[in-house]
Amino acid sequence: MKPFDLNGLKTYDLDSRPSKVFIEDLGQPMPANATVADWLESLPRQLAGNALRGVRDHLCRAYENGHTVVIALGGHVIKTGCAPYLIDWIDRGVVKAVAMNGAAAIHDFELALAGKTSEDVAASLHAGKFGMARETADAFAVAARAGAENDLGLGAALGRYMEQQHCPYADGSLVLAAYRAGIPCTIHVALGTDIVHMHPHVSGAALGEASMLDFRRLCSVVAGMNKGVWMNLGSAVVLPEVFLKAVSVVRNFGHNLEGLVTVNVDKESHYRSTVNVLRRPADEGIELTGHHEILLPLLHAAVACKLAARRPTSLALEHAA
Repeated sequence: MKPFDLNGLKTYDLDSRPSKVFIEDLGQPMPANATVADWLESLPRQLAGNALRGVRDHLCRAYENGHTVVIALGGHVIKTGCAPYLIDWIDRGVVKAVAMNGAAAIHDFELALAGKTSEDVAASLHAGKFGMARETADAFAVAARAGAENDLGLGAALGRYMEQQHCPYADGSLVLAAYRAGIPCTIHVALGTDIVHMHPHVSGAALGEASMLDFRRLCSVVAGMNKGVWMNLGSAVVLPEVFLKAVSVVRNFGHNLEGLVTVNVDKESHYRSTVNVLRRPADEGIELTGHHEILLPLLHAAVACKLAARRPTSLALEHAA
């Protein structure tokens, strides 16, 4: 077979061609004394650089206009040391509600009570000790019963229990931060998945009822999320499914979710977070893929810089208070 004859190929001027990348889109190296704000603006105007700034802008817009921002997180976010950034958002009024799975709540409680969490599963499993911490099971046994019997839900009941225990590391607790701020903190349990479910005095009926109350409370939060921001942080299955069902409930009742923005932050892309968080429910979905312990501090710094630039005096006073 003869080689294809390229003579007569039709060409055009490069200047006439539509292009996706322009010289002004390139990243700019920063000097050592550059500010965080300078560094953020120096990132390439492409892909994740644009996504990071986009999430920042949506969070700042929601905060300044009084729209609801919800953070929904899995246990890995707590284990990687990211709770203080989220707690600061609660304290500043950026975040208006928190949703978490059972693992996140367990890690949060253990850090607040003992200053440590996340056992060596391989070592303790062979010894028959995995998940057998007494204080953790006791906390969820009490919180589940109180949450079910007093219509508190699991999140508020756990927050109240932790407050009563005078946890020595309380300032590192996301559950307590939400409880003290008076905002919803809902815990969505998948029975059989958490270490506390192995303990005989932890009631499945109470856990189920308390977590069901939290789901219905979350529906109330989602009902007010028009022009708000839902952030799914490190939950690949449970919270994307919970969110989708909450959206279905509030749409069934005719609530307006126009302008809803959803964000997914995780180490890798997953089916449920992509489809049930970013695509199906929202007007706009943004994905940031990478390590929580890098992306969440970056995002926190980005929001802090932008809000401080807009309202430096009032934010300084707010932070001092």
